[in-house]
Amino acid sequence: MRIAFSEDPRDFQRRDWSAIVHADPAGTFFHTPGYLKLYWEEFGETPEHLLLAFAELEDGAQVGAVAFERIGETLRFLGGTEVTDYMGPVAIPETHDDMASGLWTALLARDDWHAADLRGLPEDRPWLGLLRDAASERGLGVEEMEDQNGVAPFLPLPETWDAYLVGLPAKLRHEIKRKARKLEAETGPFAIVSATEQTLIPFLDRFVELHRLSEGPKGVFMQPGMEIFFRRLGEAFGPAGIFRLSFIEVAGVKAAGTIGFCFGGTFSLYNSAFDRELQQLAPGMVLVAENIRQAIEDGCDAFDLLKGDYAYKYRFGARPRAVRRLMVTR
Repeated sequence: MRIAFSEDPRDFQRRDWSAIVHADPAGTFFHTPGYLKLYWEEFGETPEHLLLAFAELEDGAQVGAVAFERIGETLRFLGGTEVTDYMGPVAIPETHDDMASGLWTALLARDDWHAADLRGLPEDRPWLGLLRDAASERGLGVEEMEDQNGVAPFLPLPETWDAYLVGLPAKLRHEIKRKARKLEAETGPFAIVSATEQTLIPFLDRFVELHRLSEGPKGVFMQPGMEIFFRRLGEAFGPAGIFRLSFIEVAGVKAAGTIGFCFGGTFSLYNSAFDRELQQLAPGMVLVAENIRQAIEDGCDAFDLLKGDYAYKYRFGARPRAVRRLMVTR
């Protein structure tokens, strides 16, 4: 196996590795070249910081890829911890070992980095152990630690909504039903509406508005640059059905909204916002339950609540999943 490097952002498209993302069990929407290209365009610092690595067989077939950025003498996975939950390589499964070994061998032949700060590696996926062990075998210093917001609650989905409810502890099942009944009793029937190509812009306008009315760090998260990133995600991935923006409408008002990604059989709950005046009625919780119902109807087999160990995520039956970080030094 050969590792070929590129510093040319055109290779996000010219060497499109989307099929490899789908082939790798560790692949997520965050690993796709489309997502990483958009991230680079919005948040990349300078062109020379980009470093793409491609794993190739002797016949030239591309079987793996990983995107890095170089900040000073530190190598990082491209993606940024504020907006990218999972990071790292993807490869055809039978080439995982060779790519992990070949990647460190190729990186050690370069003199443009001293340390590698590798975040976003789920504990239950192979790349954490493969990269850690391959680095250690080459005499590199390796420290494994918890990543920022290092737990991503994860919910396997059954084939039907009824089966999902039956599989919950009785208390959680009762809470989900009770919240929906209370909301309807207090405000009248509610509706779930999803953005289309025609409604995407006004729906995003409302989502941004709700986000900026939030308290604490959430309220200041949606700065102009971040808003542009979210809008570009919707424009780029909405038509393909990956980007999902939904609201719960209460008395004709969009009371809470969620943004998620439906990719590879998993629905990932990416961001949310709700009307603080209706906080006591928990419209956001009712909406997440409806997102789970829709994910099941769409044939998803998992609902990923992504990074952030918040209590509300476990009210839907999610299980904690650790996300780890490797600090590697030469």
